[in-house]
Amino acid sequence: MFLADKLQRIVEDFAVLDDPQERLATLVSRAKKRPPLDPAEKTDAHRVRGCVSVVWIVGEERDGCCFFRSEAESPLVGALVAFLCDFYSGASTAEVADSELDPLDALDLTRNLSPTRRNGLSSARATLRAFAQARR
Repeated sequence: MFLADKLQRIVEDFAVLDDPQERLATLVSRAKKRPPLDPAEKTDAHRVRGCVSVVWIVGEERDGCCFFRSEAESPLVGALVAFLCDFYSGASTAEVADSELDPLDALDLTRNLSPTRRNGLSSARATLRAFAQARR
């Protein structure tokens, strides 16, 4: 299973960072290096519903696999959503559609987030899964 193996590698990679705040800071730093979405992609069709912050996710299917890109107005939310997009990118549509894995919980990144942020991130995960389910 591609995603389970990927999650195991991520958990191992982040194990050197004991503090969840350090993990968040690492994700924010990585996200700053990502290219922004094209302004034409920032449409209602790509907007994630249920997020307090404005978040866009653009999905693409290639050879039966999902690939995602994202952007958000909040740097923290943008980093967490980008991490989710990176995690699910490259997996088959079936695996993304059926996955219950949550890399944010596995890294203990959601514990200190507000309930509204956690709900928004759940909406982002649901958006990724819905994209895959529609293409299965």
